[in-house]
Amino acid sequence: MNAVIIVTGKDTKGIVAKVSAKCVELGANIADISQTVMSGYFAMILLVETDGISVPFPEFVDKMETLGGENGLIIKVMHEDIFNSMHRI
Repeated sequence: MNAVIIVTGKDTKGIVAKVSAKCVELGANIADISQTVMSGYFAMILLVETDGISVPFPEFVDKMETLGGENGLIIKVMHEDIFNSMHRI
């Protein structure tokens, strides 16, 4: 199973490192990543494989969102199927 993680916020040093470290800590593997900085604002989308996570998926979501709150970021995590359904025309 895969999940899509969206990270947004004011650009600061270490955002990619913090999000990546939390994914590794929870057992998720980053399959793809895209990030950009626009006028001082940071945006990143990750596709992560969650088959190996060490906690239930809802707890994974909570832990990632908590990381965002602790760092002045908005982090949203969606199961890939939900993300695809939301963006299907």
